[in-house]
Amino acid sequence: MIEQILPSAVAVAESFTDPAGLTPLPEEEPLVAAAVEKRRREFTTVRHCARRALAELGVAPVPILSGTRGAPVWPDGIVGSMTHCDGYRGAVLGRAAAFATLGVDAEPHAPLPEGVLEAIALPAEQARTAALAAGHPGVCWDRLLFSAKESVYKAWFPLTRRWLDFSEADISLDPAGTFVARLLVSGPVLGGVPVTAFTGRFLVDGGLVLTAIAVPAVPAVAD
Repeated sequence: MIEQILPSAVAVAESFTDPAGLTPLPEEEPLVAAAVEKRRREFTTVRHCARRALAELGVAPVPILSGTRGAPVWPDGIVGSMTHCDGYRGAVLGRAAAFATLGVDAEPHAPLPEGVLEAIALPAEQARTAALAAGHPGVCWDRLLFSAKESVYKAWFPLTRRWLDFSEADISLDPAGTFVARLLVSGPVLGGVPVTAFTGRFLVDGGLVLTAIAVPAVPAVAD
């Protein structure tokens, strides 16, 4: 499903259930040793998806461990992102030669709980969300905004190794299926050019909201 909003060079693996018999790799087990069963299933299935995506890229299966702030640690030369919510687990991976970073998020297509929009959205974002809801009432635009912010953070962190607050990116959603996240703080530098915004795509289908960002790698300059 999420491949619809990503470049064809991105390897995608998804699951809408937790297949029976999956277990974490031994190296991953300590990460969920104390977790409740629901968390264990999410953790295990999404990493199974990641290894399927690695196989699509011709990379042998490896443990997917957690690094700084819980970000997944990928094999050398690979960038990627994972996401899970009720009814969905997905992993998207690409070669670092092709992509500088990837960020994806999945959410249930339902309104945010009361008070959450005000906590995560800038006043201008709240106003735009209200206008979108009035003009296109079939979409939970508040949930879509939240998902886009999650994808922005997942794309941002591997490039900067820094936290990005919800208030530090101003996101505009386009009903055509795209969004732009304007960074309100100094961003990473790619190929000598500061990154001031991320662009992404979204999909609302099957009771889910999916958002994705794929930033192309900057070609190396020959000496």
